[in-house]
Amino acid sequence: MELDKYELDIEKIISNITKNKYKKILLQLPDGLKPLADQIQEKIQKETDSKIFIWAGSNFGACDVPLHVEKLNFDLIVHFGHSKWN
Repeated sequence: MELDKYELDIEKIISNITKNKYKKILLQLPDGLKPLADQIQEKIQKETDSKIFIWAGSNFGACDVPLHVEKLNFDLIVHFGHSKWN
């Protein structure tokens, strides 16, 4: 799979991480994008001073953000989905 086939706003994510000096980031991807997880992780880590973790669990949409990981002290959770949601 090729990363540039999708509109993932990775540059916006990188900008947000850099601006806020986030260090520990969790990426949550739907199953269809999980094959690109390593490419997304590599790109973000290469352009920021952060450690990127990939959520391997389920992702059934915007209502499935892994809130129970709050004890792991992530600075930011980046949730990829099919629709824009702020």
